[in-house]
Parts: sequence; structure tokens; C-alpha cells
Amino acid sequence: MGHPEIKILQVKPTLQIPLWLVWLVALGFVLTALGSYGILDNNEGLYAEIPREMLASHDWRQWVIPHLNGLPYMEKPPLLYWLTALSFSLFGVSEWSARLVPALSSLACVALLMRFGQAIQRPQAGRLAALMFVSGVGVAVMSRTLMFDMLLTACLMAALTYAYRYSADRQVGLLRRAYAWLALALMAKGLVAVMLFAAVMALTLLLSARTLGGFVRVCRNWFEPGAILLFLAIAAPWHIAASLVEPIFPWFYFINEHVLRFLGRREPHDYYAGSWWYYLPRMALYLFPWSFLLPSLLAPHAADRTDGAKNGRRFLLLAWLVPLIFFSISSAKANYYLVVVMPFAALQLALALEDRDFLRAPLRMAPGMLIALFAAALCVAVALRGSQLAAVPPIVGWTPAQFMSAALAGLAGLALLAGLAAWRWVKLGILAYLILPAWCTVALIVAVNAVEPLVSTRPLAHVLQTELAGRSVYLYRNFEEQSSLPFYLARPVAVIDSHSNDLFWGNKLQANDLLISSDQFEQVLSSRQVAVVVLERQLKDFRASRFFARINGQRQIGAATVFFN
Repeated sequence: MGHPEIKILQVKPTLQIPLWLVWLVALGFVLTALGSYGILDNNEGLYAEIPREMLASHDWRQWVIPHLNGLPYMEKPPLLYWLTALSFSLFGVSEWSARLVPALSSLACVALLMRFGQAIQRPQAGRLAALMFVSGVGVAVMSRTLMFDMLLTACLMAALTYAYRYSADRQVGLLRRAYAWLALALMAKGLVAVMLFAAVMALTLLLSARTLGGFVRVCRNWFEPGAILLFLAIAAPWHIAASLVEPIFPWFYFINEHVLRFLGRREPHDYYAGSWWYYLPRMALYLFPWSFLLPSLLAPHAADRTDGAKNGRRFLLLAWLVPLIFFSISSAKANYYLVVVMPFAALQLALALEDRDFLRAPLRMAPGMLIALFAAALCVAVALRGSQLAAVPPIVGWTPAQFMSAALAGLAGLALLAGLAAWRWVKLGILAYLILPAWCTVALIVAVNAVEPLVSTRPLAHVLQTELAGRSVYLYRNFEEQSSLPFYLARPVAVIDSHSNDLFWGNKLQANDLLISSDQFEQVLSSRQVAVVVLERQLKDFRASRFFARINGQRQIGAATVFFN
């Protein structure tokens, strides 16, 4: 159904994007080789192990208070874990089933972009935005990685698009859908979803209102009882149950994990900071190669100056700019936070390109030339500093420097060809640049598969389960860097002299024999056979320990050395 109140300057573009092409590209970027490499250490290992433990526990309390490596883990809400556990129960525990939720979330964003494009009567811009979003290199990587942010992005995007349509149509059903999706966004990653939703919509309504009194009157409509009850019915039960199961939950979750994290005072301090412009260059990478189209927006175009068009563009700007500003001023920085910015940024870029009829011939060619120069410059940098990659194993028979040089040279060549194709064939136009993120994604998949022993414990777990079977497995100090090991061993792994931030609170809240001291481990050595996984930077301390003399075997596997008696 059309919505004339939110129509944004209809045009008749020369570039026609078929629906089948959008879905073919989206499915290719998201699902190709989804399970070809092991679960990655650190974040992905954490978030794959938690739903595995949920299913294995047969204890409803672990579905309320998630457990990581056998210990309580309350840092995030449980929707991602629940959905991943459902995927495991339906399809078995595997790499691809672990990544199915972010993959489907990314595809949901594709559908939402096209649906919203239809709602504002700009279907071709919606399809182009969907293509740019799903093929952007950063988004393609996050679509295939088990983390919270793609799920949050899909839920928050649905909430915002329904909310904006409600602001134009005043259909209460749209508001209730918006609040339902907002509740799911809250369950996906916490209060940040509500804060971003409220900020975007409040600013949109405030800037659209003619008077302050009019803004207040409009805001009253958003407190519709049915919508509020629906939100609470979805979001409240888990928060109440978690507070009853674990008394410290309200302080830990709302204060420590939200307020103190934003202020940079969370305990423990397991995140990094950055300057206010931290995310700006990363946005260019997330939307690569489409970010190279930004200079073309300086070209003149016909602007629709009606109130509906102004309100629509204002909403799109706020929908990506508000999250960007929020994360920029926060003391906690993380590259993956940017995912939530990308859908509306892609849509606004697509609308601007459609206003310019997807660019005249010379402008269509310019991004290819710029990307070719950029890739050539990176090629030179790799040639000058390639020796720093000496510790990385060969990739398809090449040294890492040779592989990177070949990948960049291929990117430069393809960019030139794509630029020429965009210039010569009007019906293809800027879609020619789809070959560039496809090339980058394939290169990344090949590289990750080649260096798997450095980024995943799947090869390590295979050795522990075959050649060193029957031994009790321990990690020395570092858990996060080997976090996929419990997933592959299908059981929690004890840690000697733990330095883990993610197990910090679980260890405080629950008495356990999983985090042990060196003295406790020395007692273990006298009664059982063990295998201890030690990272390179901890080797010196491990060899200096009192119990090292009782270790008589070792084997290096990827980034770790396994010591055994």
C-alpha cells in the first residue's frame, strides 16, 4: 500500500533492479561457505558455547541466567542464545547452525529495506540499498559471525520503520508492531535499543512539529495502552525471572553493563576506547565499495521540497546518525557496533543516487578508478611491510604477503573493469561494482580457512580428542583467546590462574572447580593425566612454574602449545 504522506520525490530511474537479483546476491553473500571455517575464538566462541550449554544442562534456570564455561554469564539478554539453541536443536550443533541467526537477521534487513522502499514509493532505491547493505564488506563479515549486533539491527530497523509509518498513517496496528519489534530489540542487546529508538523518533517528531505544544500532543499518541502492554508482555518476563533467580542481576545488568559501560567504568574493564572520530573511517570499510560513491553526491540533482519529502529524509538521516553519535561519545568502542548504522545509511545513499538517476556515465566510472588507486596503494604497503606477516601460515600455497598482493592486484583490476562496465552499459550501471565485495568476501573466506589454527580451536580440539584422548584439558590463564574450545570439546574447560574478564563475575557468584590456582593444579597433576593449552605469550611464565618439571610432552598447534604428562 502506498503512503503519500511519506512519499519522497518519485522518479523514473534508468536502472531497473530485478527482485531475483537482490535475493540471489543476498543469499550468496550471507550463506556461501557459512560453516566452512571453525567457530572463531573470543566473541563467537563465547556466544556459541552458551546456547550449547543451555541445551546440555536440562535446567530451566540456565535459560534464564545463561552460563558460559559452566559459570553464570549475565552480560547480555538471552534472545540470541535462545534462537541459536533452537537452531542447534533443529539442525544439530555445527558451525553453520551457530551462524544461522545472524545470517537470517541480515536477510531480514534486506527484506525490510525493500519493504520500506515500497512504502515510500521508491522501490528501486530500496532494492539498491538492500544490495549495498548486504554486500558491504563489513556487513558481509558480520552476517556470517555469531554476535548480537545483526539481530539487534534487524529488530531495531523493523521497530523504526513501523514507527515512522505510524507517524504518517496513525494506524494503531503499526504502532503495536513497532513496540513488539522494539521489545525484541531490547531482548537482543539490552537498553541501548530503547535509547536509540526513543532518540530517533523523538527527534524526528520534534523537528517535524510546528510548535512545542504540537510535539507534546503528538507524543501522547505513542503511549497507546495496547502497544505498551504488548511491549511489556514480550520484554518483562525474562527481566523479572532473572531478578528472581539471581538477586544481583538488577545491579549487574542495568548499572554495570549499561550505565557504567557507557561511562567507561564497568567492572571489569574488558573493552577499548577511541577518539570521537573512531567510527568514521570504519564506516567507509563497512560499506565498501559503495562508500566510494559518496563523492558523486556532490553532483546537482532535483530536490523535492515538500513537507513529506523533508520529513522522510530527516528520519533517514536521524536513523543512522543518532546511533553513530551515541556510539561515538560512548567510552566503550567496538567495531561491530557499527552494524546498526548501516541499513539506513545505505538507504539514504541509495535515495541520493536515485535522485541523480544513478549517476551519469563519467561519474559511474569514477569509483572504479578511485578503488583501483586505493588497492594499488595498499599493494605497495604490503610489499614494504609484508615481512611482518611471516608468522602467518601459507594461504593456498602462497605466503601471506603474496596472497594479499594478489588479492589487492585482483581488486584493482576488477575495479577498473567494473568502472568501464558501469560507464559503457547503462542497464548495468553501478551494479557492476558488486563484483568487488564478492571478490573481497571470497578472499576473506579463503584466508580464514587457511589460518584457522590461529583463529579457532577446531584443529586443536581434534588433536585433544584423538591423540590426547582421555586427558583432562586445562587452559593456562587465557580463556577468551581459546573460547571456542569448550564448544568443540562439548564441555566446560578448567582454567589455571585465570585472567579472564568474561568469567570474572561468574567465578565470584558461584563456587566452582573450573577456575583454579597453580597450587590446586599441582595437586591435580599427581592424580590424573592432563593436557594444558598455553598461548605463546604465557610460555615463559608457564615454564617457570613449579609444576612444569612434571610435564614431559608438548606439541604446538596453531597459536597454542599443548603440554601433557
